[in-house]
Amino acid sequence: MRGILLAGGSGTRLRPVTRVASKQLLPVYNKPMIYYPLSVLMCAEIREILIITTPGFLEAYRSLLGDGSWLGLDLRYAEQPSPDGLADALRIGSDFVGDEQIALILGDNIFYSHQLPTMLQHERVLLDGCTLFGYPVADPERYGIAVTDADGTLVSLEEKPEKPTSNLAVTGLYFYDNDALALTRELTPSARGELEITDLNNKYLAAGRARLVNLGRGSAWFDTGTHDSLLDAATFVQLIEKRQGIRIACIEEVAYRLGFIDADQLFELGRRTGGSTEYGRYVMDVACASA
Repeated sequence: MRGILLAGGSGTRLRPVTRVASKQLLPVYNKPMIYYPLSVLMCAEIREILIITTPGFLEAYRSLLGDGSWLGLDLRYAEQPSPDGLADALRIGSDFVGDEQIALILGDNIFYSHQLPTMLQHERVLLDGCTLFGYPVADPERYGIAVTDADGTLVSLEEKPEKPTSNLAVTGLYFYDNDALALTRELTPSARGELEITDLNNKYLAAGRARLVNLGRGSAWFDTGTHDSLLDAATFVQLIEKRQGIRIACIEEVAYRLGFIDADQLFELGRRTGGSTEYGRYVMDVACASA
């Protein structure tokens, strides 16, 4: 499976702060926003990842993450010249994906759960078509919604319904088999001129090849596309990290825990980050505790 991380978009809901910065480079508490979706792909044991961003910001991402080798990853980059829809990421990344399965994640989505790595790796093995990840929300009319039957089987998908029949928002994480590339080529732009991810998902649903995983209790999901949701996410991360003494989406630690790098490499990454910083000291402490 190969990963595609979509870090494009114009970030209009976060202006004026996004006039001169890519949204996914904004801080969420103590690390760049992109660390969070990147860590999710890593937790699924995906090491080959394509980062798609808008023209003008590509070099900023290269400067931050490089080729990924320092994390045991293979990171590549591509541009999305205009906001042509989420499904357009599959068109852009088709050569990168090749014959592999695909994990697509939106760069402004934050997921948290102690069981996240186990769950993602399990779902990766089970993948047969399309797997969506739902999360219960209090305001479902703001999201694409998954409707399930009494057994939890996915029966329909609704885009921002005025009268929702479900409170399960479809999050910005999608697992697809390789058929998604061909199905994306069959899509036509919507009224707003975009290739809609819901249209792709509905093709799988119509074929009986889409399923939903309800993230539910014990997990958290944030779509950080507004100032309020960005603040909510940062406050949540701060609270968990301070109370539990852990770090959410510390990509250096994730790489180490998954065996992508060793303890010596981890320690060096902490030192380079800055031994006088809280983040750098944490990384070095994890390395020392594991030695």
